[in-house]
Amino acid sequence: MNRATLSLAAAVTALAAVTGFAALTAPAADSGTAAAAKAPTRLPVERSSLLCPAPSNSEVAETVYTSFTPAGGARGAGTGEAAGRAELKPSAATSDATTADPGKANTPKKAPAADKPVLTLTQPGRPVSAEADGGDAPALVGAASGRLAPGWTTQQTTKVPAGGGRGMLGVSCTAPDTDFWFPGASTVAQRADYVHLTNPDDTATVVDIELFGPGGALKSQVTDGVTVPARSDVPVLLSTLTADPAAEDVTVHVTTRSGRVGAVVRSADEKLGSDWLAASADPAGSLVLPGIPADATSVRLVAYAPGEDDAELSIRLAGPTGTITPAAAESLHVKSGMTAAVDLQDVTRGEAGSLLLTPLRKGRATPVVAALRVVRGKGDDQEVAFIPATGPVGERATVADNRAKGTTLSLTAPAEDAEVKVTASAGTEGGTPATTTYKIKSGTTLAVTPPVPAGLKGSYALTVETVSGGPVHAARTLAEPDDGLPMFTVQTLADDRGTVEVPVAGQDLSVLDD
Repeated sequence: MNRATLSLAAAVTALAAVTGFAALTAPAADSGTAAAAKAPTRLPVERSSLLCPAPSNSEVAETVYTSFTPAGGARGAGTGEAAGRAELKPSAATSDATTADPGKANTPKKAPAADKPVLTLTQPGRPVSAEADGGDAPALVGAASGRLAPGWTTQQTTKVPAGGGRGMLGVSCTAPDTDFWFPGASTVAQRADYVHLTNPDDTATVVDIELFGPGGALKSQVTDGVTVPARSDVPVLLSTLTADPAAEDVTVHVTTRSGRVGAVVRSADEKLGSDWLAASADPAGSLVLPGIPADATSVRLVAYAPGEDDAELSIRLAGPTGTITPAAAESLHVKSGMTAAVDLQDVTRGEAGSLLLTPLRKGRATPVVAALRVVRGKGDDQEVAFIPATGPVGERATVADNRAKGTTLSLTAPAEDAEVKVTASAGTEGGTPATTTYKIKSGTTLAVTPPVPAGLKGSYALTVETVSGGPVHAARTLAEPDDGLPMFTVQTLADDRGTVEVPVAGQDLSVLDD
């Protein structure tokens, strides 16, 4: 008789190959009931990947990278004491955004002199930072392992004081994926919107980019897709992808034919400045767009319905005391396959808030994606930022590069009362962590100046953990005025997915062969 046995470690390894990298820490033997033995357990992820786009092509750009992993391991998953390391290195090359040919492998405009890390993180709970100046800073490709993997995050913040791309541009570096939606882009003459595609792998990949305007799909001039060489960054100017008339409101859909990429849109407006537009949450019938600043002078909502049905959306603003229907727009009709937009003007009227999109009619929830273009200031002194729809913080979410001044944290509870714990880490150059608990009433947005580490030197990270109640959506605003310009950027916070659920074998998984 031949006996082949599948061990628990092998089962977990097989699951990790499908669902992500999970720490192979088997639970202790349990002599309890079969039901208890079969209950799944949560283990910390073993490896995380992040991609940061090339920050700017301006020679006066000043970029700060900040990398951080929360202390204490993944929540509910033990202490995660395995040794680890997190590094971000320059991509092999970055193509010239002004001459890139979308249908071909693009010619690099530069290659890093050495493959040495720009940032290296070796200790959870204490962020590290690095700086890069000018327009030659490359895209970064990074990985974290062991105890540094669960919840690893990196913030890229760039300040461009003058020129066509002036502004404060912030983005949370993204995990590689195969599908992205960007409502809120544009192909009009005063906008220069580039979608940055970063390939972390050792083989080239081909990416398809679809554009959808108010009248539907824009005719593409690219039939063979965009080739992104191995470990490279390719910025593609959206207006070069179509011969259709320019559209103010465009939804960008990025998919890969093979492999994976990081994708984010850099938008520069001649009048309003520039910032990054991150991907919207996956299409859903209800969406939350958190963190509209109190002093926003213009807010524009852009939405797209990717399915076969039209969407009828109710628009509500969750403010500090409750939820109201904006006077500028009570609802939005989004036709299938078309981009719709509405100008909400100064919807917050001096009080920070978040936008809630829900089906206008119960039982008719059509999935949509959405984003906000937010403007602060007036006249020649205006600055722009984007807020995509985002999921709840879940168990835990983190944003790095917070400053002692100019940081605002917005917390929104769309459906139920909730309580969260917010932890300010140590600083990049010193400081003692601080923690505060906040209660958010249902249907409201709580905008606070978050806790600041005692004796802070440098910048710090903020980690939000759900304590009780319903889902909470969060965003961080970083503001830094410059010579009269109200420079700012907004980053949403999403569940860091620091753990993976692994089923526990109730008995020896054996196959008997007579």
